Amino acid sequence: MIAGPDPWPRPPAAVPHALIDRVPHGARLAVAGLVLVRQRPGTAKGVIFVTLEDETGVCNVIVWRKIYEAFRRAVIAGRLLRVTGRLQREGAVTHVIAERIEDLSGLLDSLLHHDPCRAADQP
Repeated sequence: MIAGPDPWPRPPAAVPHALIDRVPHGARLAVAGLVLVRQRPGTAKGVIFVTLEDETGVCNVIVWRKIYEAFRRAVIAGRLLRVTGRLQREGAVTHVIAERIEDLSGLLDSLLHHDPCRAADQP
């Protein structure tokens, strides 16, 4: 799914977490994954740290207070998120600084109603 001269997909397509090392510092990207951890340390002045997991690995997301306020429901309740933002790389540590957060949890619910045997019968 990598198109064009750049070695990573552009938003709204999500970058697999295993390919984040191909994205340069400061580039805009989207990532998606299951929420593993939400952390809101008292010393972080309202910053929330979210860890997402896809089938290729994990990704760390930083959600500043202003973004949290805009996307509060998704940050708090989302089980599957797509985050669009900027890549921040400092040494071996890589984060996505969130600009937009979408709750895609409804896609998980659709898996409960999917009948693979019936899908095989469909044209």
